[in-house]
Amino acid sequence: MTNIAILDYGVGNLFSIQTALNKLMVNTILTSKLNTNQEYDGIILPGVGSWKYTVKKIEENRQILQEWHDDNKPILGVCLGMQLFFQRSVEGPGKGLEFFEGEIKMLSKEVKIPHIGWNILKKNISNPLLDGVKDRAWVYFVHSLYPEPINHSIISTTTDYGIDFTSMIYDKKTFGTQFHPEKSGKAGAKILENFVSICDNQ
Repeated sequence: MTNIAILDYGVGNLFSIQTALNKLMVNTILTSKLNTNQEYDGIILPGVGSWKYTVKKIEENRQILQEWHDDNKPILGVCLGMQLFFQRSVEGPGKGLEFFEGEIKMLSKEVKIPHIGWNILKKNISNPLLDGVKDRAWVYFVHSLYPEPINHSIISTTTDYGIDFTSMIYDKKTFGTQFHPEKSGKAGAKILENFVSICDNQ
């Protein structure tokens, strides 16, 4: 059975993603501290929450997450979890995991914030999480901020909401979604299924 750790750093949305993974016959391990002696097939960093609070809480797991990323093992960041892959955020002080250069920015003030509801993914580059997911698939968002990577080659989808913002990133086996796949119907279920498959075959 696939073992996937869901990192609990005091934010919401843990149990909905756990339930979605359990439907895929995954053994989920909710933990606030990753264990180097335990064999994980993948790690998920969930959302929703505050940058300032979360970067403090994630500090004790920084080293193992960095090693996991450097060793090219499967890791998925969802919403705030993806934002933590970057250096800094306009939301508050504190250093992200710095897997990628870039900043977390606020959505345009010309649209209603937070961005809540269904919107479209526009494919930019191939991404194994999107195998079997149609271009312009509908997914579910709940957020006010988004990542702006320095390296645009990691941007696998964008979404239009006042601006064209980064809604998925992908680099080797590090994946991020600004939307919530566990709340995104068939498209989201397929994305999670693809992540589990990658964890199985690493």
